[in-house]
Amino acid sequence: MSMEFPIHTPDTAPSPADETLKQVSENLGFIPNILGAFAEEPAMLEAYSALDDLFGQTALDDDQRLVVHMTASRLNGCGYCMAAHSTGAQAGGVDQGLVESLRTGAVLPDGRLEALRRFTEAVVQKHGNVSESDLDAFKNAGYGPRHAQAVVLGVAQKVLSNYVNHMVETPLDESFSANAWKAAE
Repeated sequence: MSMEFPIHTPDTAPSPADETLKQVSENLGFIPNILGAFAEEPAMLEAYSALDDLFGQTALDDDQRLVVHMTASRLNGCGYCMAAHSTGAQAGGVDQGLVESLRTGAVLPDGRLEALRRFTEAVVQKHGNVSESDLDAFKNAGYGPRHAQAVVLGVAQKVLSNYVNHMVETPLDESFSANAWKAAE
């Protein structure tokens, strides 16, 4: 027997997740299904939101944070997050070539972003046990310890959403459907 995971609305979510979902609906005009799924455990919704806010305060800029999020989501095979981040990037005016490269894992033309993509891959694939050469390449691209820890924070946030999406089999929101993504087999 499989477990059923609800996708909550403000009317069905336990407190205090109900209030958070109301705020999300007011801010975005809809409630992304993943946030409705997180609401089943209000602490999960709060943790994800807090990590999102904190990741936004790191030394990484918007494009760099996108590289971390999409690289981790691609490696973790999370179709929901890849579609959501692709849609958000397009709405934010991010270069479509960058988004497409991140969706496929292609080499990025910007050397600094490519070094970040490779370092993020090392963090995810090696579960944080990066090598000295991984760190040296990252440092040689102009990044420092603060940036390395920011990558870990972004990867941790993606672990929460990627893993829950896998368990819940979160249905893709209509808003993200144009950017549906499936992991290469």
